[in-house]
Amino acid sequence: MPEQVPRKSNSLFKRWVTGLVIVPVLLLIIFFGSPAIFAAAVILFILGGVWEYNHMVFGNGFIAEKIQGLLFAVVIPLLSLTGNPQYTLAALALSVLLVFMVFVLSIKEAHFDVLSVAKVVFGIMYIPFLMSYFIHLRMMENGVIWIVFVLVLAFIGDIAALYVGKYFGKRKLAPLVSPGKTVEGLVALVVSSTLACLIFAHFFLPEIPLFKIAILAFTGSIAGQLGDICESAMKRNYGLKDASSLLPGHGGILDRLDCLLFIAPYVYYFRIFVIE
Repeated sequence: MPEQVPRKSNSLFKRWVTGLVIVPVLLLIIFFGSPAIFAAAVILFILGGVWEYNHMVFGNGFIAEKIQGLLFAVVIPLLSLTGNPQYTLAALALSVLLVFMVFVLSIKEAHFDVLSVAKVVFGIMYIPFLMSYFIHLRMMENGVIWIVFVLVLAFIGDIAALYVGKYFGKRKLAPLVSPGKTVEGLVALVVSSTLACLIFAHFFLPEIPLFKIAILAFTGSIAGQLGDICESAMKRNYGLKDASSLLPGHGGILDRLDCLLFIAPYVYYFRIFVIE
């Protein structure tokens, strides 16, 4: 009988294979694609994330609510292509108004539940709105470099945390929400993300003082970890291990976007209010 590959090793193998397929495509889009092509790629990820979110929080039915979420998954990032955050905020405000009005106009029984409105609005704010900051970053000066900076900040630490946590992790970080995360993994994440960002900035963002980069990387890595834990809390609330199985070895699209949803807006506003 052939030797069976341990489940965890097999999962890590799938994780790397998926990454080796997706990462080169993303880098080609980031470096050689126009802002419109980049935005189209972001919208595809947003649509996938919203689809997973809808399946998670609504289950079967609720077609109108799901369509509303998918509609604004396109509208909000498209308006972000203007480079003006005011348009994105306007689209977000419009989404709240329309979702509530559609709900009220569709009431046909004396007993109804407003919770569905909250679920739709939260989904729009959580995924399309936060992800739209990738497009805002791309539209700024040196936008391509800053997009890569966000990816370095997010994924170098993620890789370090995965392996340090796996082999050396002993103290649980948030056992009730994400049992796999450890304090040791978090330390590895923060340290590796900060070092990687300092090296990256030395070569590609030399005009920015390194102490500002260090602060951004240190605090941004923590923000990303909080984003990961928040998404884990949402999945745990609905009894799910992964948002879906779209990405072998990674789970779902939301499982890959979780930290990015927090890091992208954090880096954008840090750049505006602290760096510039």
